Amino acid sequence: LLSETSNEIVRRIRDFVTGHQIPVYDVIRHTGYMRFLMIRQGRRTDQVMINLVTNFGEFPQQDELIGYLRGFFPKLTTVVHNQTARKSNIATGEIEQVLYGPGYIEEKVLTSTFRIRANSFFQTNSRQAETLYRTACEMLEPASGQRVLDLYCGTGPIGILMAGRVAEVIGVELVGDAVKLAEENAVLNRVDNISFLEANVTDYLKACSAEHQHFDIVVVDPPRAGLHPKALKRIVALKPEKILYISCNPATFARDAAKLVEEGYRLPVLTPVDMFPHTKHIETVAVLHRP
Repeated sequence: LLSETSNEIVRRIRDFVTGHQIPVYDVIRHTGYMRFLMIRQGRRTDQVMINLVTNFGEFPQQDELIGYLRGFFPKLTTVVHNQTARKSNIATGEIEQVLYGPGYIEEKVLTSTFRIRANSFFQTNSRQAETLYRTACEMLEPASGQRVLDLYCGTGPIGILMAGRVAEVIGVELVGDAVKLAEENAVLNRVDNISFLEANVTDYLKACSAEHQHFDIVVVDPPRAGLHPKALKRIVALKPEKILYISCNPATFARDAAKLVEEGYRLPVLTPVDMFPHTKHIETVAVLHRP
């Protein structure tokens, strides 16, 4: 699953950490410094991000580290340092500092280019992400004149790729940094019929019902836990003609799809997309239709 470039980065940073005797974080005692190494690589652009996640404190010999890495990896795009004192073993930072480069990489997916930052979600297998998004649009068959509500939109790839086929897209995302990046991506791709809102999906849907807003299509790409029961109920209340459901968890998708069918929606076809070969992980793409 890893590229040879990524494997080599792991080896070089391991050598740097051990050679400079940088203490590694102990998850039992909560002591030490070096916690995670995250690598993001654009398969279409060859851009590479190295994200060093540590305990609090400036990274030792950081200028030496940058020179060391650039010497081995001339195509290195950016190096980011995230600091966190959280006891939970999660590779996100409370403080972020860009040590080298712009602080993001760019990746091309189908007809669009997307910026990816250290802590923003983007499909890891970007080549299969093209398959995923192409399949979703082909199954959905959006039409000009339609309004689309893109829930859990993240940095905006689905809505941006769909925007050229419809009248308007509204993306809703809880994470503020993701919303800012989605807005950047819309400008980068010269898409002017899409807007993004930082909001809780369930609360936003409640406001939509109160304002009697109409959407022809609702797109959902929720986390592994699936749709919140209130969110699902409020999506049904909007009465969209189609619901595009992209899921990384077949079990929670089956639960939510069963409830949508109970509410009168039809599920004529389901398409799995193999995101990580030789593992159990798949994405599921489904379009539910309201008779």
